[in-house]
Amino acid sequence: MLVFAASDKGGTGRSVTSANLAYQRALAGADVAYVDFDFGSPTAAAVFDVPDALRGVSRGGLHSYLAGDVGESARVDVWRRTEHPVLRRRPNGSGRLVLLPGDVSGGEFAIDGSALTRCADLLLSLDREFDLVLVDLSAGRSYAMDMVLQATAQHEMRHVRTRWMVFHRWTRQHVIAASGLVFAARGILEGGAEMGHDKDALRSAIRFVRAAVPDPDSSLWSRVTPAQSVWMQKADERLRRLAAELGVGDSVLLGTVPLELILQWQEQLITEEEVVATQVANKDTLDALEEIARRLADDIHWGRP
Repeated sequence: MLVFAASDKGGTGRSVTSANLAYQRALAGADVAYVDFDFGSPTAAAVFDVPDALRGVSRGGLHSYLAGDVGESARVDVWRRTEHPVLRRRPNGSGRLVLLPGDVSGGEFAIDGSALTRCADLLLSLDREFDLVLVDLSAGRSYAMDMVLQATAQHEMRHVRTRWMVFHRWTRQHVIAASGLVFAARGILEGGAEMGHDKDALRSAIRFVRAAVPDPDSSLWSRVTPAQSVWMQKADERLRRLAAELGVGDSVLLGTVPLELILQWQEQLITEEEVVATQVANKDTLDALEEIARRLADDIHWGRP
């Protein structure tokens, strides 16, 4: 299964949440490939604590592969090369966790026919090898998004199961932006249809993920003033109405990640150790990530019985 992680804005938590979902699926026994198509900022290795690829690799990454400079893209075995103390103790029964990084000197680039062919070949090959291929796309209506929409519209890829996660923060601007990325002119639906996708099928493959969502009733906000508490409740209600009006409401919501203090300071994986041993992360956050990772592979949450 191919899963594309998209967002209209940067700073939505797309990459760090996607990395956590990849980690959770691997813990559950799935073989997972994380493909860093955030061409302007290929920093997924930082979330996985892989020190020699923090800004991508010097040569042989996804940029080099798509440009035709190398025959195969570089791979990083996260379990082996991470410096994260928890990940280095790979649990029994876990699946593979492999990162395909970008190049240090890479950036957004226009798409030609040969790059499109190599992209489709890569996605097909990874889909055959891994249970889950999670592709982290550059923010906005990027070349990366256009490329994967074109690639997945190719005849040879029509049989491949694909899904889209669109990330946004829980603010008015982000809700509007997420809706626009999917439904507006040149958005995922219109752009995909122009490239040959069935619009209804593509729509059914899209779900939204809300990140950094404050819970007005949680202990984190217990010290706010009564006036602030009332304002937060009203703001949350207004956002829920707006999300429903713009097509990104609860009916197409894959999950919600609570506002997590350590993620505001450091984009990282949330493990049991952060929750139980060091107690620097909240259990609600880990529970939310585990639930979204489960729903990602569950057809029921994608409109299929």
